[in-house]
Amino acid sequence: MSLPNQVIDRPVIEDLPYVEAVLNYLIPMAEKPVNYTFDPPPGIPRQSGSFQGYKLPIRDGRSIAPNLSLDREGFALVSHQSKVRDFYDENEIYNVYYPEAEKLLLEVTGAAKVVVFDHNVRNIYKAQKGENGAKEPVKRVHNDFTASSGYSRARAVLMALSEADPEALLKNRFSVVNVWRPIAQPVQESPLAVCDAQSIAPTDLVAGDLVYRDRVGETYAVTYNQAHRWFYFPHQRSHEALLIKCFDSAQDGKARFAAHTAFDDPTSPPDAPPRQSIELRTLVFYSAEKL
Repeated sequence: MSLPNQVIDRPVIEDLPYVEAVLNYLIPMAEKPVNYTFDPPPGIPRQSGSFQGYKLPIRDGRSIAPNLSLDREGFALVSHQSKVRDFYDENEIYNVYYPEAEKLLLEVTGAAKVVVFDHNVRNIYKAQKGENGAKEPVKRVHNDFTASSGYSRARAVLMALSEADPEALLKNRFSVVNVWRPIAQPVQESPLAVCDAQSIAPTDLVAGDLVYRDRVGETYAVTYNQAHRWFYFPHQRSHEALLIKCFDSAQDGKARFAAHTAFDDPTSPPDAPPRQSIELRTLVFYSAEKL
């Protein structure tokens, strides 16, 4: 079985089963988009920019999962059993799940060092009640880091960890990989779609400010391109981890940015339970690979 970071023959996708669903893309704009993670001052919108929905085929990637590569498509599905009993327990997340994820990524990428630095749990019911720090699924096409913020966030994380020489690590190839998985029933409501990084043109990516109370990050919104190739993994289960490349410092043809979004699945039952999921953000260092 191939590793998720091993590039083998590109799978043929035209005959894969698919659903047609609406994905929301940024409408091109002159200003830099801004998104606040908290309620901004009066008169300032929580999010700038407008989005337009496009009804697109989202292909079932299960049959080609063994052929998918983090370095080509920018995403991969792997089997991984976690020992976490309660994904809403912060202590378990930090003490059990973070080390599990670091070990998993070391194994599947062949990296020299992995650092988990952030996580989100998503559950629309808990989010609406303000419970457990949960957030709602994001239903707009985006990528969590940009060509600039991949470096700035990595540098900030390494400095916070008191890494002896952050700049030495950043001179070698590194990537930001999300580890996304369900934490309850198989996903039916608001599944996650991922876009083949090789189908995304650089001009499709629009850098925007992500404003926190103590800092300003930068993410990519995405404008529509009919060449985009979208995939999902129906009824994804808790022992299946979806790895998503959000940044790569390499500029040699490897996947750098795999956009993603939650979407309304037209085949989802009206009484489907709300999606419950967790995503980790990680730094993956390939110390032997110079830029």
